[in-house]
This record gives sequence, structure tokens and C-alpha cells, in this order.
Amino acid sequence: MENNKGFKHIYMIFAVSMGAIATCIIRNIPLFYGFFIGVFFSVIVFMRNGFSFIALMKMILKGVKECFSVYIIVLLMGSIIAVWIASGTVPTMIYYGFDYIVHMNYLLACFMIMVMISFAMGTAFGTISTIGIALLGIGKGLSIPEPILLGTIISGAFIADKISPISALVNLTMNTTDIKYKDFFKHMLVTLIPTLIISSTIYYILGRNFTGEVDLLTLREYQRNIFNTFTISLALLLFPIIMILLAVIGVKVIPNMTFSLLGGIVIGIFFQKIEIHEMIHAILFGYRSRTGIEALDGILRGGGIVPMIEVIFIIIGAVALNSVFEGTNTIAPMIDKMASKIKTKGALIARTCILSIALTTVTCDQTVGILLPGKFLKRKYKEFKMKKITLARSIADAGTTIAPLIPWNVNAIIITVITGVGATEYGPYAVLCYISPLVTILFGYLFTNRESKEKLVNE
Repeated sequence: MENNKGFKHIYMIFAVSMGAIATCIIRNIPLFYGFFIGVFFSVIVFMRNGFSFIALMKMILKGVKECFSVYIIVLLMGSIIAVWIASGTVPTMIYYGFDYIVHMNYLLACFMIMVMISFAMGTAFGTISTIGIALLGIGKGLSIPEPILLGTIISGAFIADKISPISALVNLTMNTTDIKYKDFFKHMLVTLIPTLIISSTIYYILGRNFTGEVDLLTLREYQRNIFNTFTISLALLLFPIIMILLAVIGVKVIPNMTFSLLGGIVIGIFFQKIEIHEMIHAILFGYRSRTGIEALDGILRGGGIVPMIEVIFIIIGAVALNSVFEGTNTIAPMIDKMASKIKTKGALIARTCILSIALTTVTCDQTVGILLPGKFLKRKYKEFKMKKITLARSIADAGTTIAPLIPWNVNAIIITVITGVGATEYGPYAVLCYISPLVTILFGYLFTNRESKEKLVNE
């Protein structure tokens, strides 16, 4: 395509796709319809501009096949949530959690717990769907509003995608920018430490508003009904500990989640005395507790494969749209045009962050927000005599972290399906997710003069 005409078609596709997705959100229509409309429209546009239907279908099928492991993870996630509640693992964590957090600043504690565990597990979703669900249940029992709780949990969980050595996205970022983890980790601390300090301070201040609202009688009643409904034992806490240890020693996400699922099934059947058909029903449709307290039953429910099927269709739609953009080399000319106007180092870091965020927003997936800036801005960083690690850090601090704040992003959709809380509700409280790119951009403008004196890495 000729440049100006090509850009016009790109903007048309973006406008139609975003319009269709926004309509689905506003009208409460399943979101995958919006993505499929975007895919259909993009195929028509590119066919009219010289691409064959068969070539476009090959692009789409290639992208959809490459994400097969993501579909498995989503289904495992739905199953694990149901099984961990049914097996008594989540109820046990909530039961004992009520004893220890009554006099704590719960939001700050919740944030720090999620930061440490997500770093160890290497997966934001895996942490949210296991430990996060338990922390959410404890917090709801303390009468803390669910959007605030969830925003706190998400802030801590997305440390995994930002800096964990076993995170798939971290490794993708390093591979794309050709750097090693040791260098990446040290460089990330420059912006991560102030981001954590700012986020922790905000959660400490927010948390002070809720420490005096704990109804001890209600908590004891919750504990009594949990104890009467489930077999509660400290031994059940070994299960999530083992899962975390497996992640730390390098066990991949799918095998680790499979172990968690199978272990939970065994515990549920033999320890909680759940009938096999009841366990199958919980895995398929989600677990629903019957403690006798409606508010507590609202905490101890969720998961299931069937609710996740819609998420898989959404992912397929997002991946298909991405595949068309990548296969037709649609976005690269826009990046080149944008990069040609950059004049300073601070502006380069800011543009990297904005580009990564924009690509994550438009394509509904963090992968594109990593790959394209990582590939196409390397030359610009070299031109300005800046380290490739700075490029990697800017991407990790921006497009990777911002994903759960975008209502139509795959991350936000899965979180909403798991918890029932939308991105527009929890977004204002997911502090780290928007503090992170702001700190990086500010750092870029204030401190990049020092980088001009440093030598290039890996030339």
C-alpha cells in the first residue's frame, strides 16, 4: 500500500474494530462479536488492497494455532478456581486469614503478598486465580469494597509479567531486545523501586480507611460456617506452597497448573468427601458453596470451564485481528513514521511507552506491545546511543503493565470473568499499573543525560 492511503485504511480498521468492541461493552453483548466484526472488516479491506483471501486466512490460522497453550491455560484457570474452593484450600486460607489480618492494614499486606508470590510464580493470572481469590475472599469478609480489593490484587499480580524470571512475557521482552535477565533485572529496579514505594504508600493510605470497620462477630460467624461446611486443616496450605515452589524451581505454567488441578481433585474427593459427579459439575460450571450465609456463599463461588469458553472466543478474535495486522505488515510503517520525529532521549523513552501502550490497547494483547516496539525501535536507541536494556525496561513498564486496565483487553476480560468485577470498576485502584509508565516517562526525561556517557551493550 502507498503510505498515506495505507494509513487511511489502518485507521478505518482500527475505528471499526474499536467501535464494534465498544458497542459490545455498552450493550452487554458478548465481546467476541466485536472482535469478529473487526476481523471480518479487516479481511475485506486487505482483499481490496491486493491480499488474497487464502493468504489472509493462513495468517489468521497461524496466529490462532500459535496461541493454543493460552487456551489451555484459560481452561485450567477456570477449573483450578472451582477445584481449589471445593477442595477446601481457599476456604482454609480464608478461615485462618481472618485470625491474622484483623488488626493489619489489609490492603498494604495484600499488595505486598501478591508482589512476592507473583514474582515467584511468574504468572499474573495464575496468582490471581489462586492466592488472589483467597485474598479477595478474606478482604470481602472485612467489608472492603471489591473493586478496591481487586485493584490491589491486580497491582501486585502484574509484577510477574513485568519482572519475574519465569514469566513468558519477560522472556519474550528479553529475547526481542537481545538482553540477559541479570542486566534486565538490575535495570528494572531503577523504575520498579520508586513505583513500589509510591504504590505501597497509596495502599497504606487507602487501607487505613478500613482497619476500623471489621465486624468481629461477623468474622467469627463466617469462620464457624466455613468450619461446618469444609474440613479445615493447616495441611491444606501446603498445596499452594508446593505450587509456588514448583514455579520457583522452573516448572512451566501448564504442568504446574495441571498438578494443582489434579491435586485439588484428589483432596476434594478423599478429604472433603465430595462426590465425583459433584466435582465434575464444579469443574464444568463452577463451584457454589452452601454455607448458610448468603454473603459468604458469594465469596466461596466461581470458576468453571463453561464460563471460560467465551473468553477463549475473545482471545481467538483478538489473536486473529493481531495476525492480520502483523501478516500484512500494517503497523510497522506507522512505527517508522513516528520514530522519525523523535529528537531527544526523553522523547524516545516516552514514545516507546506510548507506542507499547497503544499497541496493547488496539490489538488487545501484550505480545504485540512487546514485539513491535522491541523490533522496530532498536535502531533508534542505537542512534541515540542508549542501551537496549532501556528499551526493554520501557516496554515492560508500559504496554505489559497497562493491559488489565483496558476493558476489552484479554487480561481484563479474563479477570472480569473470574471475579465479576469490570476494569472500569477496579481500574482506578490498580495503582501500580498506571504509576509504572508514568514513573518511566518521568525518569526518561529527568535522567537520560547520564546514559549518553555509557557504552552501548552487545553491539
